[in-house]
Amino acid sequence: MSLSRTWAIARKEFIHIYRDPRSLGLVILMPALLMLLFGYAVSLDVKKVKMAVLNYDGAQESLSFVHRFTGSPYFSLFGFVQNEREMRRLIDEGAIKMGLVLRHDFSRTVKAGKKAPVQVILDGSDSNTANIILSYVQAVVRDYTQEKTFLKIERMGRKRPEPPLEGRTRIWFNEELESKNYFIPGLVAVIISIIGVLLTGQVVVREWEKGTMELLISTPVRKAELIIGKLFPYFFLGLLDLSLAVLMGRLVFQVPLRGSVLLLLILSCVYLIVALAMGLTISAIAGTQLFANQMAMIIGFLPTFLLSGFTFVISNMPFWLQVITYGIAPRYYVTIVKEIFLKGSDFSFLWRETLVLVGMGLLGLAVATRSFKKELR
Repeated sequence: MSLSRTWAIARKEFIHIYRDPRSLGLVILMPALLMLLFGYAVSLDVKKVKMAVLNYDGAQESLSFVHRFTGSPYFSLFGFVQNEREMRRLIDEGAIKMGLVLRHDFSRTVKAGKKAPVQVILDGSDSNTANIILSYVQAVVRDYTQEKTFLKIERMGRKRPEPPLEGRTRIWFNEELESKNYFIPGLVAVIISIIGVLLTGQVVVREWEKGTMELLISTPVRKAELIIGKLFPYFFLGLLDLSLAVLMGRLVFQVPLRGSVLLLLILSCVYLIVALAMGLTISAIAGTQLFANQMAMIIGFLPTFLLSGFTFVISNMPFWLQVITYGIAPRYYVTIVKEIFLKGSDFSFLWRETLVLVGMGLLGLAVATRSFKKELR
């Protein structure tokens, strides 16, 4: 191999990227835009649930129970309604997500030490949100019931019983259960896939469409030199976007980075080679840039977004789909990024995923080299 010829191809590709504003926009603006969208707009956290209250009782005890909800950061009181028809209308209009109905004998039943039925009406159009809201309601009711039980025992002059077991919840790695800490690390894999697959999916087929591939074929540049020269600029841009994503995650969204930055960089280089090899293979096979874009979206971007564990938990997928994910490189890289970011894992916990990515990278480069033919079509 000749380094001068390889660098000449790489320099040519750098110049093309610099002169193509669309490629520059995709390289620089797209990662920042994705980080801002997923960091601010996309959230699995359910807070400030708007609720309406239909209180037939109106006594102090019922108002105290309602205050348990309004005093929580997870609920926001929209207002009191006069009848069920008004509450139904607010739910239909989407003004509220939850309705709370208290019977006329609520206070009397509670003071008598009996179970007081409470009706909770939820908007089930979003089942996931409805289940989360229901868990919040159950927690509020459980705390209220426990407090009233202990208060009743104390009034009877008996000693408050000590529970035989005391449960203390401790959450590791994402203590505040912020969804941004879940999304931002996985978004790094999406960004690298965009650069690696979508952009490199154009490098060869673009030369054929513009008629410049015939000139490259007539030069003494060898096939390996041509491939490395064309991949190097996108490898450099991938590292640039990786740095941008990590910096935005740490400085803008305050996502913890507990692991080694050097380890993250090295393993990201391995995955970037896998993505570049996939993009180059697509470019060598596709006949047009349009077809290359379509293949890159189907083979590269969509599996990263849907089947890597970035958006949806793999263990919740059907078994046959879980089997397919084992052949998708982003599955392993998303695991690596989340482990390094949130858990601070070292290589001893990530060597399996690394070996799989190294194997996929070598196989991908071999397929890309074999698919690219330095001859006229």
